[in-house]
Formats: sequence, C-alpha cells, structure tokens
Amino acid sequence: MKLEYLVAIVVILFAAQFFYGVANNPDSEFGGADGEAADMIAEMNPDYEPWFGGIGFEPPGGETESLLFALQAAFGAVVIGYTIGYYKGKGEKN
Repeated sequence: MKLEYLVAIVVILFAAQFFYGVANNPDSEFGGADGEAADMIAEMNPDYEPWFGGIGFEPPGGETESLLFALQAAFGAVVIGYTIGYYKGKGEKN
C-alpha cells in the first residue's frame, strides 16, 4: 500500500472520530489538557502546590494565546507536509 493511501486513511479515521465525538456530545466544551489535569489534581489533592512555576512568560491576552497556538499548529502542518513530500520525492527518485 502506498504511503499516500495510508496517510489518507489515517486522516479520514481521525476526522471520523472527531465528528463522531462531536455528534455524541453536542454540549461539550473543548478545553485543554492542562485545565483538565489541574482540575483532576485539585480534586485528588486540594493542598497540592506546583513545584515549578513556569518559565515566566504569560501571553498578554486571549488573542495572543490563540496566535501562538495557531503558529504551533502551522509549524506542525509544515513539518508533516515536508515529511510526506520528502518521502514522496524519495519514492519517485527510486
């Protein structure tokens, strides 16, 4: 099976899983894993104090945080696209 078909199948399965989850939980909120983990830790141990305070960078607003998240997603897409293109080009060369 060619790599393109395998990648297409993975993308379709991921999209199907996403839409299945959204259809079964229409009132759900999409929160981050950090918030879920903090809530779980607070529930398990209310006296817990983090041993590390972060790197000292706090985005100035929600838009900046969204921008950084979008840049992270774009960078990931570029890396995935480059990798797929690299292997496709390598396959055509041989």
